Amino acid sequence: MIDIKAKKHDRFTVEFKLGYNINQNIVQSDFIVNTWIFVPHSLDVNPSTYSKERFYRDILSHIRLITPVFLLNEIVEGDAVPLAYLENSFKKMVAEPNRHNNWEYEYHIKMFASIFKSSLRNQIYYIVKPLVEEERYHLVKKILLDVKLILERYRNLTKILNVPTVTNELFSYYQFGDEFISNIIQRQLFRLLNTLRDMFPELYNIYKHEIVTLLNNEIIYRKSKGYPVVDKESTNKNRNLIFRAGALKKYIESELFLNANKKRDGVLIEQIYYSLAAGVSMIFATAIAFSFQREYGNFTIPLFVALVVSYMLKDRIKDLLRYYYAHKRKNKYFDNKTIIGINEKVIGMSREGFDFINESNVPKEIITLRDRTTLLEAENRNSEEKIILFRKIVQINRDELNANSEYPVGGVNDILRFNLSSFLHKMDDPTTPLYVTSDNGEDYEEIQGIKIYYLNFLMQLKSSDSEEFKRYRIVFNRSGIKEIEELK
Repeated sequence: MIDIKAKKHDRFTVEFKLGYNINQNIVQSDFIVNTWIFVPHSLDVNPSTYSKERFYRDILSHIRLITPVFLLNEIVEGDAVPLAYLENSFKKMVAEPNRHNNWEYEYHIKMFASIFKSSLRNQIYYIVKPLVEEERYHLVKKILLDVKLILERYRNLTKILNVPTVTNELFSYYQFGDEFISNIIQRQLFRLLNTLRDMFPELYNIYKHEIVTLLNNEIIYRKSKGYPVVDKESTNKNRNLIFRAGALKKYIESELFLNANKKRDGVLIEQIYYSLAAGVSMIFATAIAFSFQREYGNFTIPLFVALVVSYMLKDRIKDLLRYYYAHKRKNKYFDNKTIIGINEKVIGMSREGFDFINESNVPKEIITLRDRTTLLEAENRNSEEKIILFRKIVQINRDELNANSEYPVGGVNDILRFNLSSFLHKMDDPTTPLYVTSDNGEDYEEIQGIKIYYLNFLMQLKSSDSEEFKRYRIVFNRSGIKEIEELK
């Protein structure tokens, strides 16, 4: 099955996180994601103003492994698979610091920190679910205990590293993990405080002091290790801290990102089609020349005219046939093909294609889900919406995935980011003046209203065992994205 989450990535970018959950009993899993984007006519987005190349500049895709799932307490308690892997890799690296052991040591630091990030985030999200109050109370308490234990167990591993065989470079990998974990704790615990304050004030009053104390202790620890901390008086708005945090995130999560080698798809078929077009046009020109030569002979005015006309028509026929074949192939072939791999081992591939299409070619289920209002339907008769179809097929080989990952991996995440800047050029100003009469009915005043546009994303999510349709409406204007609505 395919999971999906939509969110605002930045002011002009919407992000769709697609989770391809791979069936353990199927060798190759196929996932199909078709996205129809309904664009208002007033934005003047059409094939002549918005090319295929422009679309692929606006869209960014990251393919990565789904982070292995562990509860927060499972990281260091019980079998404690992540901690056991981590500690074992430390001991092997210290005993024999060769290339392979050094790689495993760095790999398990990254995986431990990534698993911790995912587990803590999920536990905090779980707090807002409809639990009885007593369960929520114990859940918050358990999160704080687990965080303290994980910090203690991870930082105690420095005892293993205090030997001459560990170089400064190798030790810095451990410090990167330590600083990243500290960053995550600060971010998530402040999120926990905000959640408790806004939704559960009684729990907020109970746990505020303990959480703030834990955060203060972490700040003291960070300063002692030379890690940057947030400075209220920073003259550069803490930009160095933010830059370093971003670099650490990319470094730690690099083991989850898959190799993606993208290239144009269907190039051979395209060239065959174009060769056929050239051949047909040449047959036409040659036939004209032969027939006129037979009728009027060589070196005659009629033959000269026929050769000129046939040459002119030959190029037009070739261009028309190229156009016909290019549009004929778009539903069967794709624009790009991406080979997906882990450590140079191929585990799957994906294909993607972009086209403007007519409404008559849109499935009825999508038109029904689009659910235009009566006013919009009336407007659409004169200035119809433009429809973009973005097609994507992802294939993952389960055996190859398992063979190239030490942790149990549930599938692959495909993070699609779509920048809407190209849709802003023909927009009106984001605010417009409105007038209302005063309360006493004797005067009037001017207020500012907001001009908005809607961009509808209709998505078909299809796998071997499920099919689902989703609709998202992006509310935006020239100032940026205002809201992302999931509509039923």
